Amino acid sequence: MLNAILDKTDTMPSPELQKLLLAGAHLGYGKSTRHPKMKDYIFGSRNNIEIFDLLRTLEKLNEAEAFLQNLGRGKKNVLWVGTKPAASTIIGELGKKMNAFYVNERWLGGTLTNFKIIEIRLNYWASLEKEKETGEFEKYVKKEKMLKMIELRKLQRMLGGIKHMRSLPEAVVIIDPKEEKTAFAEALKKKIPIIAVLNTDCDPTGIAYPIPANDNSQSSIELILSGLASAYEKGFSEKPAVTTQ
Repeated sequence: MLNAILDKTDTMPSPELQKLLLAGAHLGYGKSTRHPKMKDYIFGSRNNIEIFDLLRTLEKLNEAEAFLQNLGRGKKNVLWVGTKPAASTIIGELGKKMNAFYVNERWLGGTLTNFKIIEIRLNYWASLEKEKETGEFEKYVKKEKMLKMIELRKLQRMLGGIKHMRSLPEAVVIIDPKEEKTAFAEALKKKIPIIAVLNTDCDPTGIAYPIPANDNSQSSIELILSGLASAYEKGFSEKPAVTTQ
């Protein structure tokens, strides 16, 4: 089956295609869970496991990378979302490395659709941190001080990845839109373009840049996110074109 995937190419399989294969990006879920609209991305099945057509995966990944490179070129903000165990650590590390907005813990309802409330929480967090830094915490009794410290830790855990976000992002990258259904629905409602890595059980409707691949494997997620992040950073580092009169 895997050789058949590679045999679809007329020439030697590209390094990118081989990397996807080695990362297990081709492995979907059982046939019984397949969403009907994912049919075009499936090559076949083996032992009742759906196998992605990696040529389509690579095609869609390249489209998403081109879009993100253009966003980077325009210095636009992107929100990276992935809270499931296979994605959480990777999303957190990527967000910190890129100094980008990310959510890798629980998604707070209203993060996009009721952003003014989230912004109030972010501003409150900033005021708490200022109190702590200036020593104003010392004016509180021991119990009040302890409660404020607990609140700071909670805010860091829940909002740490969007601490400095003061406006809606220009795009959202989601690992498994079925798992992140609230984030997906909010981005859709706010008409924010969605790039998503989605398995065979997901509905691609509404996703501007679907990337059909194994969204439950750390190696697959890491490889795909690395490509997306590199594309954004490449665009971000590009010098603006010089216009002549």
